[in-house]
Amino acid sequence: MSESPQGEGGPVRPLTALAFATIGFVALAIFGLGMTSLATSEDVIATPGLGQIPGATGVALATLAFAGGLWAAIGRADRTDAATPAAAEAPRSPRGEDGSGPGRGARPGHPSFWGSAWTTLACFVAYVGGVWLAALVTGADLAVATAVAGRLATSWFGVAVAAAAFVCSWSGIALVRTRAHRPRWPWEDAS
Repeated sequence: MSESPQGEGGPVRPLTALAFATIGFVALAIFGLGMTSLATSEDVIATPGLGQIPGATGVALATLAFAGGLWAAIGRADRTDAATPAAAEAPRSPRGEDGSGPGRGARPGHPSFWGSAWTTLACFVAYVGGVWLAALVTGADLAVATAVAGRLATSWFGVAVAAAAFVCSWSGIALVRTRAHRPRWPWEDAS
């Protein structure tokens, strides 16, 4: 057998974390909407005649908002050089650069979990706004489109999309923040 390269371990690359988290968000959002519909015995969009375009547009825009929001949170992690652990492990002052206030994170390139809150909010707004806009474009009048969007925003369906965004964005940030190593058997450490 050939010996596999043994890296030092470290965080998942931001683009890889973004891909995994975005795919997870789409899957979890669709699952959440379906299970919420099943549990409440209601359609996601109960207004007759709107078709599938408003729902699909809402999910597509929420996905774009998710990817953009998560990238804004984890994209800075790509700027630090992973080959220089001294830069990544340097202690930071609890004060900002000018010493006047709190710093922005524990380390340069170390994304904050607060990005998950902003990503969740962006997804929720994009989902509701996308459904509203697509309902208008497909021929619904303003009152119907607003009623559909308002129902989604104030029902469990909006909560399902927001929960999917929160869980997946938190996971994506955690993938980039982790400094863990791959699992190893005890005999692998003997070499």
